[in-house]
Amino acid sequence: MRSAVVVGTGLIGTSLALALSAKGVTVHLRDADPIAAHTAASLGAGSVEPPDAVVDLAVMAVPPALVGTVLADAQAEGVARHYTDVASVKRGPQDDAVAQGCDTVRYIGGHPMAGGERSGPTAARADLFEGRAWVLTPTPDTATETLNTALELVVMCGATPVVMGAAEHDRAVGLVSHAPHLVAALFALRLARAEERAVSLAGPGVRDLTRIAGGDPALWTDILSANAGVVADILDEVAVDLDDAVAGLRALAATDDAKHAEGRRRMDLLLHEGRAGRKRVEGKHGTRPARYRTVGVLVGDQPGQLARLFADADRSGINIEDIHLEHSAAQLTGVVRLSVEQRGAATLEETLRGQGWRVQ
Repeated sequence: MRSAVVVGTGLIGTSLALALSAKGVTVHLRDADPIAAHTAASLGAGSVEPPDAVVDLAVMAVPPALVGTVLADAQAEGVARHYTDVASVKRGPQDDAVAQGCDTVRYIGGHPMAGGERSGPTAARADLFEGRAWVLTPTPDTATETLNTALELVVMCGATPVVMGAAEHDRAVGLVSHAPHLVAALFALRLARAEERAVSLAGPGVRDLTRIAGGDPALWTDILSANAGVVADILDEVAVDLDDAVAGLRALAATDDAKHAEGRRRMDLLLHEGRAGRKRVEGKHGTRPARYRTVGVLVGDQPGQLARLFADADRSGINIEDIHLEHSAAQLTGVVRLSVEQRGAATLEETLRGQGWRVQ
């Protein structure tokens, strides 16, 4: 990929543009708000000048409801060879693209699982996607070349590609992103209506629980509107669990020994299941999920090269979390991509360069 157009210069669009620009890609920026586009350009994300030729990829970094229209306009203009988006829901934009007669052969949906409480170009950073999942949702007729271009985008941004169907994606993000945001907002609502004396006692636990409730309400209304049915179904299930929790607490408060024992049993079960769910999203060492970075190393097609690479990587003392080999029998070299925790990447790169390896 040598050139790209990014339509929309909010947090995600500008971060994506910064990551591509850092990789030497010529990025052209567009936004309905020219101030946002110029701000992103001033940060080094690209140029607001239009491209003088067809670019390799156009990225629609706009709200879900606008993806179909913006995609149709970009394709009518012939701005790019391939097209993708970064909307947080996929089924609606994909259906809109079909309804508006877009060329779905050269389009693939996308959603980087990254973000932040702050929005706008000034909150952007080039490493926003490093170590994060980036879902790609091909249409039934997406071309292989379009998929490969999207995969190249993901790799350039340091993310990990995950290919899913659009409906499957929307159910998944409803569970791990959209419903949790609304639950956090509902609890934060309790704080907004509480006495100042009570709120002054809030510690790290409450801050962690309500952190995501600080997101842009207008943006999240758009997101929830696009996935409302899925989120409502999940909250129906949460409501059943809440009713069970309330019943358990009422029993715990009872003076009757039998009711009290039943309340303890119900609360113990609930808390144990909650802890089990938490462990599924923790890091493998029982800590918060680590942020990862991929270190690419050029390896010659000679016997023993991989063994030497792994021995030299071991000298760094950095644990290799994952390995991916890119190689073709027709090429004399390949690329080994080593995934490590972000904080150890610089040490690994320095060690490998010191041993004579060409590090990307």
